[in-house]
Amino acid sequence: MENYNEQYRNEKLERAKEKIKELKGFYIHLTVFILVNLFIVGSVIFSSGWNGFLNIGTYFTPFFWGIGLVAHYSKVHGSLPFFSKEWEKRQIEKYMEKEKRESDDFLKKK
Repeated sequence: MENYNEQYRNEKLERAKEKIKELKGFYIHLTVFILVNLFIVGSVIFSSGWNGFLNIGTYFTPFFWGIGLVAHYSKVHGSLPFFSKEWEKRQIEKYMEKEKRESDDFLKKK
Protein backbone atom coordinates (compact mmCIF):
# COMPACT_ATOMS: atom_id res chain seq x y z
CA MET A 1 0.00 0.00 0.00
CA GLU A 2 2.87 2.34 0.77
CA ASN A 3 4.29 1.78 -2.72
CA TYR A 4 0.91 2.76 -4.22
CA ASN A 5 0.80 5.97 -2.14
CA GLU A 6 4.33 6.84 -3.20
CA GLN A 7 3.46 6.23 -6.86
CA TYR A 8 0.30 8.33 -6.52
CA ARG A 9 2.31 11.13 -4.88
CA ASN A 10 4.90 10.99 -7.67
CA GLU A 11 2.18 11.21 -10.32
CA LYS A 12 0.67 14.24 -8.59
CA LEU A 13 4.11 15.82 -8.38
CA GLU A 14 4.72 15.26 -12.09
CA ARG A 15 1.33 16.78 -12.97
CA ALA A 16 2.09 19.78 -10.77
CA LYS A 17 5.49 20.22 -12.41
CA GLU A 18 3.88 20.05 -15.86
CA LYS A 19 1.30 22.68 -14.85
CA ILE A 20 4.04 24.97 -13.56
CA LYS A 21 5.95 24.49 -16.82
CA GLU A 22 2.83 25.49 -18.79
CA LEU A 23 2.26 28.55 -16.59
CA LYS A 24 5.89 29.59 -16.93
CA GLY A 25 5.62 29.28 -20.71
CA PHE A 26 2.52 31.47 -20.71
CA TYR A 27 4.14 34.16 -18.53
CA ILE A 28 7.22 34.21 -20.77
CA HIS A 29 4.92 34.55 -23.81
CA LEU A 30 3.03 37.40 -22.08
CA THR A 31 6.27 39.21 -21.16
CA VAL A 32 7.65 38.97 -24.70
CA PHE A 33 4.27 40.10 -26.08
CA ILE A 34 4.28 43.22 -23.88
CA LEU A 35 7.91 44.15 -24.51
CA VAL A 36 7.86 43.62 -28.28
CA ASN A 37 4.56 45.40 -28.78
CA LEU A 38 5.60 48.34 -26.59
CA PHE A 39 8.71 48.62 -28.74
CA ILE A 40 6.73 48.42 -32.01
CA VAL A 41 4.04 50.92 -30.99
CA GLY A 42 6.62 53.16 -29.31
CA SER A 43 8.84 53.26 -32.41
CA VAL A 44 5.89 54.05 -34.67
CA ILE A 45 4.78 56.89 -32.39
CA PHE A 46 8.35 58.16 -32.05
CA SER A 47 8.94 58.17 -35.80
CA SER A 48 5.48 59.29 -36.97
CA GLY A 49 4.13 61.20 -34.01
CA TRP A 50 0.43 61.05 -33.20
CA ASN A 51 -0.40 60.19 -36.82
CA GLY A 52 1.31 56.83 -36.25
CA PHE A 53 -0.55 56.41 -32.98
CA LEU A 54 -3.89 56.91 -34.72
CA ASN A 55 -3.00 54.65 -37.69
CA ILE A 56 -4.84 51.31 -37.42
CA GLY A 57 -1.89 49.47 -39.02
CA THR A 58 0.14 50.19 -35.90
CA TYR A 59 -2.04 47.74 -33.97
CA PHE A 60 -2.14 44.77 -36.38
CA THR A 61 0.73 42.94 -34.68
CA PRO A 62 -0.60 43.38 -31.13
CA PHE A 63 -4.12 42.43 -32.23
CA PHE A 64 -3.29 39.21 -34.07
CA TRP A 65 -0.56 38.20 -31.63
CA GLY A 66 -3.06 38.94 -28.86
CA ILE A 67 -5.41 36.33 -30.34
CA GLY A 68 -2.61 33.78 -30.03
CA LEU A 69 -1.90 34.93 -26.49
CA VAL A 70 -5.55 34.47 -25.52
CA ALA A 71 -5.49 30.98 -27.01
CA HIS A 72 -2.33 30.18 -25.03
CA TYR A 73 -3.96 31.48 -21.83
CA SER A 74 -7.07 29.42 -22.50
CA LYS A 75 -5.04 26.27 -23.09
CA VAL A 76 -3.01 26.71 -19.89
CA HIS A 77 -6.09 27.42 -17.78
CA GLY A 78 -8.22 24.76 -19.44
CA SER A 79 -10.97 27.05 -20.65
CA LEU A 80 -10.56 26.30 -24.36
CA PRO A 81 -12.70 23.19 -24.94
CA PHE A 82 -10.89 21.76 -27.93
CA PHE A 83 -7.45 21.94 -26.27
CA SER A 84 -8.49 20.72 -22.84
CA LYS A 85 -6.94 17.81 -21.00
CA GLU A 86 -9.94 15.68 -21.97
CA TRP A 87 -9.34 16.51 -25.64
CA GLU A 88 -5.68 15.53 -25.28
CA LYS A 89 -6.69 12.29 -23.57
CA ARG A 90 -9.17 11.45 -26.37
CA GLN A 91 -6.54 12.14 -29.02
CA ILE A 92 -3.98 9.95 -27.27
CA GLU A 93 -6.52 7.14 -26.96
CA LYS A 94 -7.49 7.54 -30.61
CA TYR A 95 -3.90 7.26 -31.83
CA MET A 96 -3.11 4.40 -29.47
CA GLU A 97 -6.15 2.51 -30.79
CA LYS A 98 -5.05 3.23 -34.37
CA GLU A 99 -1.57 1.89 -33.61
CA LYS A 100 -3.08 -1.21 -32.01
CA ARG A 101 -5.31 -1.86 -35.06
CA GLU A 102 -2.39 -1.44 -37.44
CA SER A 103 -0.27 -3.77 -35.31
CA ASP A 104 -3.06 -6.36 -35.18
CA ASP A 105 -3.56 -6.11 -38.96
CA PHE A 106 0.16 -6.56 -39.51
CA LEU A 107 0.26 -9.63 -37.27
CA LYS A 108 -2.76 -11.15 -39.04
CA LYS A 109 -1.03 -10.81 -42.42
CA LYS A 110 1.98 -12.83 -41.26
